[in-house]
Amino acid sequence: MIAVLLCTTIAAILFRRHFLMALISCLLWSTFGFSTAVDSKPNILLFLADDLGIGDVGCYGNNTIRTPNIDRLAREGVKLTQHIAAASLCTPSRAAFLTGRYPIRSGMASNNRYRALQWNAGSGGLPANETTFARLLQQQGYSTGLIGKWHQGVNCESFNDHCHHPLNHGFDYFYGMPFTLINNCQENKPPEMDVALQDKLWLYSQIIALALLTLAAGRLTGLVYIRWKILACFTLVGCLFFISWYSSYGFVQRWNCILMRNHDITEQPMRLERTASLMLKEAVSFIKRNRHGPFLLFVSFLHVHTPLFTTAKFLGKSHHGLYGDNVEEMDWMVGKILDLLDKEGLKNHTFTYFASDHGGHLEAQDGSAQMGGWNGIYKGGKGMGGWEGGIRVPGIFRWPGVLPAGIVINEPTSLMDIFPTVVHLAGGRLPQDRVIDGRNLMPLLQGRTQKSEHKFLFHYCGSYLHAVRWHQKDSGAVWKAHYVTPVFHPAGAGACYGKRICPCFGEGVTHHDPPLLYDLSRDPSESQPLSADTEPLFDTVIEQIGRAIEEHRRTLTAVPQQLSSAQGTRGAGMSTSE
Repeated sequence: MIAVLLCTTIAAILFRRHFLMALISCLLWSTFGFSTAVDSKPNILLFLADDLGIGDVGCYGNNTIRTPNIDRLAREGVKLTQHIAAASLCTPSRAAFLTGRYPIRSGMASNNRYRALQWNAGSGGLPANETTFARLLQQQGYSTGLIGKWHQGVNCESFNDHCHHPLNHGFDYFYGMPFTLINNCQENKPPEMDVALQDKLWLYSQIIALALLTLAAGRLTGLVYIRWKILACFTLVGCLFFISWYSSYGFVQRWNCILMRNHDITEQPMRLERTASLMLKEAVSFIKRNRHGPFLLFVSFLHVHTPLFTTAKFLGKSHHGLYGDNVEEMDWMVGKILDLLDKEGLKNHTFTYFASDHGGHLEAQDGSAQMGGWNGIYKGGKGMGGWEGGIRVPGIFRWPGVLPAGIVINEPTSLMDIFPTVVHLAGGRLPQDRVIDGRNLMPLLQGRTQKSEHKFLFHYCGSYLHAVRWHQKDSGAVWKAHYVTPVFHPAGAGACYGKRICPCFGEGVTHHDPPLLYDLSRDPSESQPLSADTEPLFDTVIEQIGRAIEEHRRTLTAVPQQLSSAQGTRGAGMSTSE
């Protein structure tokens, strides 16, 4: 009996001890596990659409274009309603996204008509001394990949030095298009020549025409003897040369519309009918290869830029023609990649982001058909400096267990904020030798702070400062002053019809003195400009914004211009906001 009692007592003690140890272990594991989930380096997946309007997405109010997968991200994460691009055009906006800096700081903002890189063969591009988030994450042990559009240049001095190539800016792997889509990439579209080439053709044609006229005049006056047949031959050859150059006979398509894998060209010219499937296949393959992480994957969509290549599976499926079809195909691609994260067990370990590089292209039309996006209630669009429609874009973040689900944040944020945010998540340090204009978003996304760190945001058109946003945090007002705006044609229509894109300077813009002032918190569509008669704080706001502009300009330094007719040939022009 004593032996039985002794055994029972010992068993009870051991049970309690093991129970307590098990309980303590569970608590420690739970605490440690949560800490690890928060503190360990997450995978980072960045989706960036091309020319997508904020009004084209279901979770931002569209009820006719189906975007269930992008909407899923918003339900499971955080949606920003005042997410702002640093430029309303591809090349400068993407430069700012990659570096966390206004494009004027890197020479990727233009003071002429060449506001984006014009061809693969140019020498301009994102300078080698600029630091991308990919480079900093690479230094933290991340496998870094870019699938899709680059549009930040390729070469400097020779056709294969690849000084601006993604692999020279921190990406371990690149598959995609070093340039951007243009109509020349699709055979059944009218040629779409770049601005620089059009100007050169005009100049050369004028020179040859003048030379031919001089010879003809000399022949008629007897000052020059040349047979009429020879003169006619010269004229015919000259005409044929420029006709063939302008129509390109596929040259522009072969120069610009190519796909590359790392440093090698895989398709020249690219075949648009299979590009979407190739991009998706590459993104899936990258994630599978690097599923043990950590990885950074930047999926830079060619969608929804014209000419809107869309596979047969999605043609005619939307309620908005070819443009809507293209949006829905892109959303399907997003869904396939998100499904892969689920399948590989990576969803909770991946910080996911979706945005567009700028607003929809209002001037993109094919006859009466609208080929560009819809920017919702916001005025303006792609290329239009400071108008909201060109710079306010979708901004969605998801990281289950770390970021709350179904949250909407109405604070001003920027695409430039991705740089410091992902560097922070990777455990890296921001460069100390340059101005970083972006801010770490994690405190805002997690609800640890209720206010954006941005007080002022500067809205450039090329290197011309068109507008400034002031977030007056104590009152909640968001003021925006427009100093320059494009002239819409027809007046008031909200687009520069008849042009490929609105100008930044010259006769195509209006200068405002005093500036047009709006309170975006009350008038987000910028429909009713305020004045000293209607707004008691008008003078105070304009004065405050003016001081901010002066302070901002003191931080700008001279840098080599990368966007010009010479596409960044030697010369260190001053990037100016005057």
